[in-house]
Amino acid sequence: MLKIQTFGKKSYLPDLLIVHGLFGSGRNWRAIARNISSDRQVHIVDMRNHGESFWDDDNSYESMANDLEKVILFLGKPVDVLGHSMGGKASMVLAINNSTLVNKLLIADIAPFKYEHDQSINISIMKKLKISEISNRSEADQALEKMLPDSSLRAFFLQSLKISSNGNSWQLNLDALEKNMLKIIGFPKLENQFLGETLFLKGELSDYITNKHLPYINLLFPKNTIRTIKNAGHWLHADATRDFLLSVKEYLSEN
Repeated sequence: MLKIQTFGKKSYLPDLLIVHGLFGSGRNWRAIARNISSDRQVHIVDMRNHGESFWDDDNSYESMANDLEKVILFLGKPVDVLGHSMGGKASMVLAINNSTLVNKLLIADIAPFKYEHDQSINISIMKKLKISEISNRSEADQALEKMLPDSSLRAFFLQSLKISSNGNSWQLNLDALEKNMLKIIGFPKLENQFLGETLFLKGELSDYITNKHLPYINLLFPKNTIRTIKNAGHWLHADATRDFLLSVKEYLSEN
């Protein structure tokens, strides 16, 4: 089963399950989870081929949704689900295929749509980094800078680099993610709908949810609401944390 971290105490409110995006891990969401866990229990997971969870050749959305189903069954009751990017797509598949396990659904800056944002170039960059010659994170950042000028992306990727006296390693199954990239940027064909409440949070500066995506959202999630987080890109929870948290908490508290 997926690696799970839990924050907060059980309460009368539904638990919240947070599902991270591509190249991320549960640790990216710890601060968000701690904040939301003031009145409910919050669980964050490492998805397959990420963080401390298991590695597998299959990284399809059907398999990821099945992983999330096992987590919820382990928790023993339906939960609210918040998914970002790749995790948002996996959460959508989960909700459509297993609607009784999901109360409210929150999707952060992604649509049920096949994108052209191929992330294989970033996998190639990470593979080229000579991690065996690196002794600390600063050295890794300097070496990565030659191939990746964006400091925020470098910091994000390097959170998955484990530096150890026993040998450095990526906590990402780069080979499997590369092999499954077409599936990751795509979205499976689904016959059903999720008829529960669904909130889509869109970053104002992001192009992952635009007017062309609305028919796909409306078809699969007829009870949807779309809200825009101002001054935020695709990583809206990091770019505008306060507004993101306010939107999430407000939606979760609605009857």
